[in-house]
Amino acid sequence: MDAVKLQAAIDLANANWQAGATSISELSEDEKQKRLGYTPAPGEPSLEEREQIARINYGAFQTAQAHGQAFGYPTSYDLRTGGFVTAIQDQASCGSCVAFGTVATIEATFRRQRNNPNLNVNLSEAHLFYCYAKNEGMNCGTGWYPDHAMEAAKKGIVDEACFPYTAGDQDCKLCSDWQNRLVSITGYHKITDVSAMKEWLSSRGALSACFNVYNDFFHYKSGVYRHVTGTLAGGHCISIVGYDDAQGCWICKNSWGTGWGEQGFFRIAYGECGMEAWVYAVDGIDETGWLSNVTVQGLWTNNSDLNSYVYLSNGIGWRRLCTSNVNAHLDMLTQLAASKQQNHAVSVYELHGVITQVYAW
Repeated sequence: MDAVKLQAAIDLANANWQAGATSISELSEDEKQKRLGYTPAPGEPSLEEREQIARINYGAFQTAQAHGQAFGYPTSYDLRTGGFVTAIQDQASCGSCVAFGTVATIEATFRRQRNNPNLNVNLSEAHLFYCYAKNEGMNCGTGWYPDHAMEAAKKGIVDEACFPYTAGDQDCKLCSDWQNRLVSITGYHKITDVSAMKEWLSSRGALSACFNVYNDFFHYKSGVYRHVTGTLAGGHCISIVGYDDAQGCWICKNSWGTGWGEQGFFRIAYGECGMEAWVYAVDGIDETGWLSNVTVQGLWTNNSDLNSYVYLSNGIGWRRLCTSNVNAHLDMLTQLAASKQQNHAVSVYELHGVITQVYAW
């Protein structure tokens, strides 16, 4: 596709986005296909049917707006503004977009849950794709399914250092202590309502989404994308990290590196390419593991039995002390109170968000 002719077609259609040569548009057709990776699962609507469903969903939202229905979310929200979005990655020559869109969504949701933009979370797309997807018979050529990726994430994903990603089908090569390095989600759910998508983005975290990629999208450089010309190339999954009603668009994190789009991100107009058909939201992150070198900033308890909470630094916030053993509960409370008074750091172990061990020095 000639970039000059494409830009002329965009201008003629008043589509208001900028096209040009990108790191993806210059690839062969075969290599472009490897930058995608979403194919509807057996029994799911086709890519074309997906677009029809999205148009119906977005039309229902527009009808509600026209009838004066009030919505509680702000008119724009961008998770990047708060620093909740992790760095752009590159899936390279492998149809692993589902793993990248899922991981990006989990990472942003974890930072938002902790309200900590500096939370060091970098999960392994390789674990998701080369272990879980491979166990289902999927590979770089077949792609994967986003709901299956979410199911796998309930079992846990290791950090990137435990299994670094490189493009190309390979064996599952987890580090030796991988079982101690898992981050799991508590659950997930599907959203088909546009207002619910915006409500979730503005209050809870990112969304895992798939959409149809047309050949002009490979040339996207900036602006709010609208499909203008070119045939359907295939399905692709990404993470929605915001929206802007004034511009009429979703803000999305892609997995094609920083040399494509707006430093790896893109904006796409509402109602385009099947984005609103359905998306997946992460209910929460199961916080299990050691929290090291934190300080006690507050303690709270009342006259109810074993009802004590500690407020920890580094964006962790309030955590409850375990209630399974009276002596252990009181011992931990005593240690934490002493650490607070002396302003000493502690390490605590939390099991599903409840503190079960304290190491003070």
